[in-house]
Amino acid sequence: MATWMTLEEARRALRVRPQTIYAYVSRGRIAVSPDPQDARRSLYRSEDVDNLLRRKVNGRTRETLAATTLFGAEPSIPTSISTFAGGRLYYRGIDVVSLAATATLEDAASLLWASERPLVFPAAPRSTAPAGRVRAFTELAALTATGHSTRGRAAKVLQEESASLVGRLATAFGASDDRALPLHERLARGWRQPRAVASLVRKALVLLADHEITSSAFSSRITASTGASLPACLLAGLTTLSGPLHGDATGRVRTLFDEVERGGADAVVDRYLSSAIPIPGFGHPIYPDGDPRAATLMAELEPPKHIARLIARVVSLTGLLPTIDVALATLVTRYRFSADGHLDLMDFICDFGASRSARLDVVAKLCGMPGKVGVDGKDVGPLVHAGQIDQVRAYCLCDVVQTAGVFLRVQLLRGELTPLAYQEAMAGLIAAARAEPRVAPVVNAWNEARLRLSEPAAEVV
Repeated sequence: MATWMTLEEARRALRVRPQTIYAYVSRGRIAVSPDPQDARRSLYRSEDVDNLLRRKVNGRTRETLAATTLFGAEPSIPTSISTFAGGRLYYRGIDVVSLAATATLEDAASLLWASERPLVFPAAPRSTAPAGRVRAFTELAALTATGHSTRGRAAKVLQEESASLVGRLATAFGASDDRALPLHERLARGWRQPRAVASLVRKALVLLADHEITSSAFSSRITASTGASLPACLLAGLTTLSGPLHGDATGRVRTLFDEVERGGADAVVDRYLSSAIPIPGFGHPIYPDGDPRAATLMAELEPPKHIARLIARVVSLTGLLPTIDVALATLVTRYRFSADGHLDLMDFICDFGASRSARLDVVAKLCGMPGKVGVDGKDVGPLVHAGQIDQVRAYCLCDVVQTAGVFLRVQLLRGELTPLAYQEAMAGLIAAARAEPRVAPVVNAWNEARLRLSEPAAEVV
């Protein structure tokens, strides 16, 4: 049974300030529980304090934490694949931040696997199963049941099978099947994201390709040491990654983001700190001076205001810097990643909060639609109360037609439609609108040449 101590007892045992105890709690190094005798106070797990004291006495540094052999509850296996030194991560001697500036996941895999030839992650066969975690686990489990041992097989053969498994896993999570594209572009296309986001996905994949001795890498290597099949090794790593303290830590950060959006950064952070609850996504035991992977990814993101305020508030009050989990959660939130490929037009047009809200009326006019015709949104209530429902329906249909026109133009700009496909779709929309008398105000006022991309180009003066 766990035993508990007060803040003062923990502080005296470790010979540190209260702020340091709070930092240990935020990093998950010391468990905390409400004091049953006084709800305003917290108690700290004695075993965790003892472990920290033992490590302090042993004088373990960041480098020894990342490079020594099995030690208590912190397993570590020396490897030439990736190395931690001086607060930086290296893949076979190459700084991962420098590598991620231009490399694709295929490039990183070639380096990590010491492949003598370029790697390609082939797309998996089409499946009727919906993309997502269930499909990924199910397919890997089936492959594990029939997989071949890694013993007695040439490295080239194992690399080919590994590449096939990565491609299959990516397809299970929604990557498109366009074999001519690198994996990050296939993922972005499958997730209905523009090319600018594909570049961020590329960088994130390279930054996260390996991390010396994470729990998932450790479990995969232990599985591999038994001669198990490659699908079994990958499944072992994926199941470990699914834990809330590892890969699913990003999900905990997204939950925090949701709290902040509802209640405000200041109130949420103050509540966490006053209750000594660890704030997920801040502070990393390997990177006390900041996770360079998070820093390089965040440098290319413009977080929504509530997330930016959260980060600033946590850093100023705790000194703990955001981890890669915060960067990933920001990427997902910033660009509205979703399993079903949902696209919010206004979010996209406003660059997901980076710019001021734009009026759909104005954007529609730029595309060749007339914008508001007759009835305005403020008129709907009075019209309903007056019983003029048919007029409200006509107003809504006019909005639907113009929104559809804006959507087609956005898909053209995103590269999701070719000019020919756009023109065919727009011709269909124009024909449908002309057949509906209730949208005549839109049909009579639109710029059809602009809608069809047949408007003469303006002269350059």
